[in-house]
Amino acid sequence: MYTNKKIKSFKIPNSKLRAILFVICFFFIGISTNAQCAMCRAALSGESNIKKAEAVNDGIVYLMVIPYLLVAIIGVLIYRMYQSKKGKV
Repeated sequence: MYTNKKIKSFKIPNSKLRAILFVICFFFIGISTNAQCAMCRAALSGESNIKKAEAVNDGIVYLMVIPYLLVAIIGVLIYRMYQSKKGKV
């Protein structure tokens, strides 16, 4: 016989929603910090070193982007590998 019971399936979506909100808050809400070594700060301080400071900042961004791209490419390759195995089974 069919019984009219409420299925408690809201726990999984709520936890997924919480995880998504946490990731969004973690990555998009930044706290401003000064993370520069003393030698870099001394070399780049002053009005005459504007071009040098921009070059250092561009170098930092360049060095930061490469590992993220590698991780993303590896993630896409793993995802495609699992999808192709899933399709064969």
